[in-house]
Amino acid sequence: AAAALALGRARDVVPELRELTAAHPYDEPLHALLIRALADTGRPADALAAHESVRRTLADTLGTDPGPELRALHAELLAQEHRPAPPPARRGNLRPRLTSFVGREGELESVRADLRCSRLVTLTGPGGSGKTRLAEEAAAALAPAWLVELAPLDQPDAVPGAVVSALGLRETVLLNPELAPQQTDPTALLIEYCAPRAELVVLDNCEHVIDAAAALAETLLTHCPHLTVLATSREPLGVPGESVRPVEPLVPEQAHRLFAERARAVRPDADAVLGDTAAVAEICRRLDGLPLAIELAAARLRLLTPRQIADRLDDRFRLLTSGSRTVLPRQQTLRAVVDWSWDLLDERERTVLREVSVFAGGWDLAAAEAVCTGPVADLIGALVDKSLVVAAPGGSGGMRYRMLETIHEYAAERAAEAPGQRAAAERRHRAWARALVEEADPLLRSADQLRWISRLESDLDNIRAALDRAVRAGEEEAAGALVRSMCWFWWLRNYRQEAVTRVRQVLRLGAALDAGAADDPATLAARTESADHVAALLAAPDAEAAHPLRELRMDLRLFELFLTAGGSMDHMATDDRAPRYLTLVRAAYEPGGPIAARLPGVIWPMTAYYLGSPEDAARDTSPVVDNCRAYGGDWELGAALMFRAHVRVDSPGNLLGVDEDLAELRVLGRRVGDRWMRAQVCSAAGEAHMARGRFAEARGEYAEALRLAYEVGAYAESPFLLARLADIAFRFGDRDTALAALDEAGTAAERYAVPESRAFVLLMRAWIALYDGRSAEARAHFDAIREVAGPETSPPQFVAGVRTVEALLVAAESGPERGLPILAGALEEAVAVRCAESVTGGMVDAAAGLFARLGDLPAAIRLYAAADHWRDGCPRSEPERTEAARIRADARAALPADRYAAEQARGAGYDASDVLRELRRTPTG
Repeated sequence: AAAALALGRARDVVPELRELTAAHPYDEPLHALLIRALADTGRPADALAAHESVRRTLADTLGTDPGPELRALHAELLAQEHRPAPPPARRGNLRPRLTSFVGREGELESVRADLRCSRLVTLTGPGGSGKTRLAEEAAAALAPAWLVELAPLDQPDAVPGAVVSALGLRETVLLNPELAPQQTDPTALLIEYCAPRAELVVLDNCEHVIDAAAALAETLLTHCPHLTVLATSREPLGVPGESVRPVEPLVPEQAHRLFAERARAVRPDADAVLGDTAAVAEICRRLDGLPLAIELAAARLRLLTPRQIADRLDDRFRLLTSGSRTVLPRQQTLRAVVDWSWDLLDERERTVLREVSVFAGGWDLAAAEAVCTGPVADLIGALVDKSLVVAAPGGSGGMRYRMLETIHEYAAERAAEAPGQRAAAERRHRAWARALVEEADPLLRSADQLRWISRLESDLDNIRAALDRAVRAGEEEAAGALVRSMCWFWWLRNYRQEAVTRVRQVLRLGAALDAGAADDPATLAARTESADHVAALLAAPDAEAAHPLRELRMDLRLFELFLTAGGSMDHMATDDRAPRYLTLVRAAYEPGGPIAARLPGVIWPMTAYYLGSPEDAARDTSPVVDNCRAYGGDWELGAALMFRAHVRVDSPGNLLGVDEDLAELRVLGRRVGDRWMRAQVCSAAGEAHMARGRFAEARGEYAEALRLAYEVGAYAESPFLLARLADIAFRFGDRDTALAALDEAGTAAERYAVPESRAFVLLMRAWIALYDGRSAEARAHFDAIREVAGPETSPPQFVAGVRTVEALLVAAESGPERGLPILAGALEEAVAVRCAESVTGGMVDAAAGLFARLGDLPAAIRLYAAADHWRDGCPRSEPERTEAARIRADARAALPADRYAAEQARGAGYDASDVLRELRRTPTG
């Protein structure tokens, strides 16, 4: 013992000297060694107690005092002159881990930086997030570090003793029964031991003994100035000076690396299945990047492929049950990990966790207060503290809350155990979602629209969930109200296919309910899927006049027509029921009144296009404007004027009344503040400038419309506007710029799934290819148009453009004489459906070009003169002007001046019938 003491191993010999002095109570040299050993280990109080014990023994038993060595040692202790050599540094008790540490390089450095700045750092996060491993890795570089595993403890008062044991101080209590009570108290023992030392204590898994762990940490840090504590817990300790660092889920790249490394450990040929990167990414995403869950999933590769694992994650708690046998039971399965957190909640916290499971994608405090019972703010805060709910700043400046997918699924399972409570929460959730969208709907068309767009985007998953539940419950009125209020948002933000699907879903629900669907949800769901909402309306007496939801249903039907215009509504052109169906929808709004002076009623004239009567749309727009002046607001009036302006631009009459409508629209647009409306006004003004040949002015209007569309997030508007800018570049004769702009427009049309704009891009490409003499390329583009958008329900002016390109393409491939009949038929259709003069004038120009190619220059001159008259002075595009100038120059050279003038004068008097008769006669060379 004396030799060990001389070598600085005082701590090692204390137990042995305890036993020797107990066996030899009068051996003063032995007692002197024990006293020196205690002093050398930094325990002067224990050393003085040991001296007092031997002094009392000698006095009481032998009647004598300690000898010179013990007296000198006692004086040295009292004078604090005992200066033993510092014992060798202890390395702590961290054990090497058997698996690699993957990712978290940045977090690791941040934790170490926190430990250099703060004496108490707590790593928080849900179970399985990797808190313990991160703490160990951080502590390993800061030895001496002592890991105290609190998870096995059942009683909070066992926490100090667990720390004593981890630090190896237990023998002091076990081998010295004569110690004073304050010296056997584990907290006092820890203070005495730690006070002079600069060490790191890692308190792991504090959550179930949180109060005791916090009290001990505060006590030790108060009395031990060189001590640092690193804690892991599912909630903060709440000690003054605590630095809390949440342990976030692994980012995708790190999660993939972890899955791959653990996969290779359990399956030697893992690389063969890891090639399914999409499945691996889905696993990591759906498991929220939680390391424990990812490791449990990787262990399943012994039996399943990544795709099979991903497909089974809806039942993740049964799937992920293959953890290490050497860890605590609560870490061996995913369910056990979450059960541990659930068991630590009180009943009020459990209730609110069940209730918030009805949310999808997150919520804010106001939403929670509308859906949950009890003191919501406090309880949500408690769940955030316990790492069951994640809080993050939202776009509106407030906090938003969400659950990781794993926690959400667990909470939903727990909610299913209380079906009455769950059903009540779902009803409140539906009511909250409905109130939200009904408040937001009109504000989406106001100056405050960006905030409300963001608000609905944030809660889009919640709105979808509420709608799904309303449909499953057979609540047509609630589901319909949600859909009607969301339709404009879906349109604006390019969720158009979702909008169509949802509208039809509710219409089919109504048809199923009218047919007498049973109360059984499965029966109702089956009938809803198979119901025919068109037949339901046609079968209803007097167009459902007495039905309490008639107005709602009609709004949804009109929204469906609006949402599918130019896109996926071609079936209406082939369904023989369509005319009657469309007539009934029109009849609901045609009389006017408030129903026709709000959205969607203001757009009812568009049904004329489906009925093949665009002239009716032109006729109906003015009554709608008048009705909106009487019953509507500024936005509704603006929408009616905007529709009329577009119709007037596309109709004959040389833009009569368009300028007045646009002037009023600009005033209304500024007053309302709706960026989408202002973009539409600019677009309509651009169309008017295009019709007048004012291409520079049109370019400025389209550019401003594009800017506003991007600002409001109406990205589906961008392909058409980009294509129009390409069209203008072509009309200026700048083919390179036009083709580059068409590339951008085509990419946008694909990205935002706007088939009508993609068709227009293809039409422009075909047109440019024809002008450049590349007929094979033009044919490829033309054939692609047919695949993208059939002409049956396309706008008349687009159909006219397609038919004109078809005629020119056939002429290029088979000769002008083959193209002229096609062009004649196209022009006749365009006149019949009242296309604007700018459209029909361009078609007459094309016909003049074909006659010139046939050598019939007099006919070409007559047709150019007719086109000039129809255009009413509006200039041609640069390609049109160049070709017309060339052909006229050829005619002047070939014809006597008086003949040329006569043909010019004759053609200037042509009306549509004269031009058509010209196109159908046999050309003369």
